[in-house]
Amino acid sequence: MENNCVKKLLFGFCFFCLCVPLASASDSLLSPKGVNFEVAALMSVKRDMKDELLVMAGWDINSVDPCTWNMVGCSTEGFVISLAMVSTNLSGMLSPSIGNLSHLQTLLLQNNQLSGPIPAEIGWLSELQTLDLSGNQFSGDIPSSLGLLTHLSYLRLNRNKLSGHIPKLVADLTGLSFLDLSFNNLSGPTPKIQAKGYSVTGNSFLCNPSSPDSAQICTGVSKPINVQQDYEFDISQLKRFSYRELQIATGNFSSKSILGQGGYGVVYKGCLPNRTMIAVKRLRDPNFTGEVQFQTEVEMIGLALHRNLLRLYGFCMTPNERLLIYPFMPNGSVADRLRETGREKPSLDWNRRLCIALGAARGLLYLHEQCNPKIIHRDVKAANILLDESYEAVVGDFGLAKLLDRRESHVTTAVRGTVGHIAPEYLSTGQSSEKTDVFGFGILLLELVTGQKALDAGNGQVQKGMILDLVRTLHEEKRLEVLVDRDLKGCFDAIELEQCVELALQCTQSSPILRPKMSDVLKILEGLVGQSGHTEGSQGGTNLFEARAHDFSRTCSDVHQESSFIIEAMELSGPR
Repeated sequence: MENNCVKKLLFGFCFFCLCVPLASASDSLLSPKGVNFEVAALMSVKRDMKDELLVMAGWDINSVDPCTWNMVGCSTEGFVISLAMVSTNLSGMLSPSIGNLSHLQTLLLQNNQLSGPIPAEIGWLSELQTLDLSGNQFSGDIPSSLGLLTHLSYLRLNRNKLSGHIPKLVADLTGLSFLDLSFNNLSGPTPKIQAKGYSVTGNSFLCNPSSPDSAQICTGVSKPINVQQDYEFDISQLKRFSYRELQIATGNFSSKSILGQGGYGVVYKGCLPNRTMIAVKRLRDPNFTGEVQFQTEVEMIGLALHRNLLRLYGFCMTPNERLLIYPFMPNGSVADRLRETGREKPSLDWNRRLCIALGAARGLLYLHEQCNPKIIHRDVKAANILLDESYEAVVGDFGLAKLLDRRESHVTTAVRGTVGHIAPEYLSTGQSSEKTDVFGFGILLLELVTGQKALDAGNGQVQKGMILDLVRTLHEEKRLEVLVDRDLKGCFDAIELEQCVELALQCTQSSPILRPKMSDVLKILEGLVGQSGHTEGSQGGTNLFEARAHDFSRTCSDVHQESSFIIEAMELSGPR
């Protein structure tokens, strides 16, 4: 609290209330006259903006709780921690009162028509982690006060009309994962930028004093010439490919190069000139998003880096095309490996299946709790869990549902996903959350157990959509072995099977409130894999029954063909 006041005194102003010990979250927001400071700050923001689409129509000065307002997110204590006003056709100015939202962590105002200066008061927001003002018409200098935001990890001011020098305090922010100052009117020498990834291209009068030629420009000795710089993104190495490059790599998008297709588009196998194998996703509905919004969302996806997430190499935009480029996964998807036939041994034995569940859980946990802003997958299933050369689980297609939706994620959106994998609340309302992904993960666990898709039992005794009723019945009757993929030839651990199914049933409860968080799911799986002595990332070459023949709980009896769980899914988005 003391540090906050010191920072605010740098600008000649500090609220008395911020320096007084707080009794409670609700009390701390009220002045002696009962005014909610956060409501007052948000109403000042509303007053200084022109809101033609009336997206702030529900904001009310008489309200004591702004947490129910459109585009406003709050903590469990009731503080405003996020303001997401993206692509809402807002114009006018950003009020300096924004600095009074002292608990704000995320401020997203990109792709509007806001003008005027960037308020220096943003530097008061000591808890701010993500700031995106890109794609507006902000002018004037970049406030040096932004350099006080030591928790900031993502800063985008690109595509505005900012001028002057890059402040040294901003360049010295060592915690930044990504800094984008491109396409402004910045000038003068470029300081050493400490961010892990950054771009300053499109600033005609920036110069690099480390270059002998540009040193003369910086000191004014020579004829002014334009100097442009573009730095590789150290954090994501995101590259913009030309359409011609991808045509060559895929044999002009030959049908022979198709790896799969679904609701998001067609995926092609490709080879770059340096012999790097890639997968090119040619998106459907390329005009759903404009160029700036598409690049913004793609770069956000590119910043999500984890060993269990499919890394985005780059993208391609033309007036009629939107393409995403990923590394090629030599072992395909979990769905591919579960449903292949004619092998003496399954490519995914019981050990590998448990480790795949563990890896997928880690990837989803990263998206939910470690990305800022968080990413909801919306279509978790075996077809979207890919396998690298070591059969490590890699979650793919994250971020694409939001990328292709016309409207923002805080409102009801078109349902994207696969029937049988979609949580009931998402299917009925179109509203998704982390718990939507937890439901999909529960179905994924059942796919790993059964080796099949999520809807229909092939013996005709179970109607589509009744899989969970069947699983609950078999669980109560203690006949879970009926579910197990017959390709395993009975080689599984009965205790582990029961624990997996119980976890799947927890994840697929009808009420999202009752479902566990992915962090809780991960703990259960880590305990399951750890206590059983499995080696993560095992190649699965050893028969588990042979490796643990002494384990009394392992069953290796033959399972009758007619009792095997055969199911099919009706795809909305399909395998990628």
